[in-house]
Amino acid sequence: MILRYSRPEMVGIWETEARLRRMLEVELAWTEAIAHLKRLPRAEIGVFRSLLRAGGLEGRVLKKEEESGHDVVALLQVVSDALRRKAPRIAQYLHYGLTSSDVLDTALALQLRDAAGLLIADWEALLAAIRTLSRRHARTWMAGRTHGVHAEPTTFGLKLAGWHAEGRRNLLRLRRAREAVSFGKLSGAVGSYAHFPPRLETAVLRRLGLAPEPVSTQVVPRDRHAEFFAALALSAGAIERFATEIRHLQRTEVLEAEEPFGKGQKGSSAMPHKRNPILCENLCGLARLIRGHAVPMLEDIALWHERDISHSSVERVALPDAAILLDFMLQRFTRVVAGLQVYPAAMRRNLDASCGLVFSQRVLLNLIDRGLSRMDAYDIVQRGAMETWRTREPFQEVLWKDPAIRARFTRKGLSRCFDLAPYGGAVRQVLRREGIL
Repeated sequence: MILRYSRPEMVGIWETEARLRRMLEVELAWTEAIAHLKRLPRAEIGVFRSLLRAGGLEGRVLKKEEESGHDVVALLQVVSDALRRKAPRIAQYLHYGLTSSDVLDTALALQLRDAAGLLIADWEALLAAIRTLSRRHARTWMAGRTHGVHAEPTTFGLKLAGWHAEGRRNLLRLRRAREAVSFGKLSGAVGSYAHFPPRLETAVLRRLGLAPEPVSTQVVPRDRHAEFFAALALSAGAIERFATEIRHLQRTEVLEAEEPFGKGQKGSSAMPHKRNPILCENLCGLARLIRGHAVPMLEDIALWHERDISHSSVERVALPDAAILLDFMLQRFTRVVAGLQVYPAAMRRNLDASCGLVFSQRVLLNLIDRGLSRMDAYDIVQRGAMETWRTREPFQEVLWKDPAIRARFTRKGLSRCFDLAPYGGAVRQVLRREGIL
């Protein structure tokens, strides 16, 4: 992933050196258990630990990999060379009874767990920003739109509460996904524990903060990784939905809200007046990238027999890219929400622009309550609404001219159908239910 869409904290989890260190942590934890079992010199374990602390593995391992064509073998060669003189017995039992995927999958579980932790913190920060904005605009009236057309009055705070609820679901998915991928395996070439008992695996994984895969093959089953990735893709989809809403609200003819535009920022090389929603547009594009990796991750589930390697190339690209991108997206959108410019006057002006048509259902229901059948009431209200669409005359005035309306309403009674207050009564209840108020 290019640095433009990356943050150092998340990139650090996926860098080659970090991956090798995780692999070495697994090898060290396993070797310590074997050393205890075989009564190897405890002092030699200290030599292994110092190797982990020293770092600087990447260059040496990559050079060895050029020769061997195998990343785990290359790591083992580097470690074995470093241990042979000062810790010969430990070097002798390095990787004892393991297969490459024992190390790779367990190290990957540690990376995914750490990445999930950052993404969870990102969502928590974004939800806090959304709560603040929703609370501030709990009673900021605007037009609710369906199919892009005015439907009924709503508030900007209620719209944001919907973002908050979806965000909470994504936060919960990420927590579940972190749990789903926090499984390692140290069960040998086909998962049969042919050379050591399962309790050894359990003890080592517990030290690493992981659970043992209940039934493994040569690998941890890839449905776990697909579940993790689905959580990332759903989170990206949520950010895309929220960002798309802001893009629509920032259109010149709407201009009810606007993403932050910094002092000195330029919107166009040709048109000095431009204030474009580039942050939100960028987020929509990044969501497409994450979503594009979802199908290959699902296809990784169907490996041959006890394992093939077709999943490896997909995961080496998709998992780091998606985690890094989503981390960037969540951080960026949190800044957008925190700095969002909201224009309540424009919201109210646009709400009024449809000449009161947004109250049509309230008139309909009042007619039903006054004894008309639903179809008769609908026809009366629609007839008036179509006249308002055609002439732009206020809907209430058009209705008052209809004898069917005058027969059932006083002027004051009809006016009450056009009052915003009833539309806001439940909004505060919804916001309280969502934990915003």
